[in-house]
Amino acid sequence: MTDDVPVLTIDGPSGSGKGTISRAVAHRLGWHYLDSGALYRAVGVAAAWADLDLDDPGALVRCAFDTEIDFRETPDGDLRVLVNGHDATDELRTETAGAAASAIAAIPAVRTALRDRQRAFRRLPGLVADGRDMGTVIFPDAAWKVFLTASAEERAERRYNQLKNKGVSVTLAGLLREILARDARDASRAVAPLRPAPEAVCIDTTGLGIDEVVDSVLALLPGRGV
Repeated sequence: MTDDVPVLTIDGPSGSGKGTISRAVAHRLGWHYLDSGALYRAVGVAAAWADLDLDDPGALVRCAFDTEIDFRETPDGDLRVLVNGHDATDELRTETAGAAASAIAAIPAVRTALRDRQRAFRRLPGLVADGRDMGTVIFPDAAWKVFLTASAEERAERRYNQLKNKGVSVTLAGLLREILARDARDASRAVAPLRPAPEAVCIDTTGLGIDEVVDSVLALLPGRGV
């Protein structure tokens, strides 16, 4: 039974480091990894390719059901995301895809359409699930729950450096505005708002290095990651 498969959920806002930390923790544990945000971004990209209106919930729900989404890990450990057979990894990482994902995630029927897909990642020997409602909605029975935070300014700076290194022209002020707007949108949506599970361990990653955060998370799983 999948209920016997151990799950660690790592939730948090955009730029808190949950993707980087989750993948590192999954690697250390030898567990499977779920990037739930990539599923919503993939639907957003598919909707853009089909020229769908983000204000048309019915079309977006159909898109969520119909879109083929596959994750492939390259020999060097990079995770690639295929949307309807096309490698959309780079497009999924854009701010446009992130904004579309946030808007789509606010539609209850879309969340329902993607719920079973997310739960299907629960396979032995275990799963590290990264997202915004992993510990509260998707895997409420998870044995370990973490909620990562960081100041909005630091999250904007991290994203700024990441995009600049890829040659993308952005401004720090613009990214900060987008992050604050997304925080407000995600926290105030009626369905599965961004918030830590009551039993989650909250870790503020402001000023911390990746290894420090990974070690803090693994310390919650005695005998498994060290």
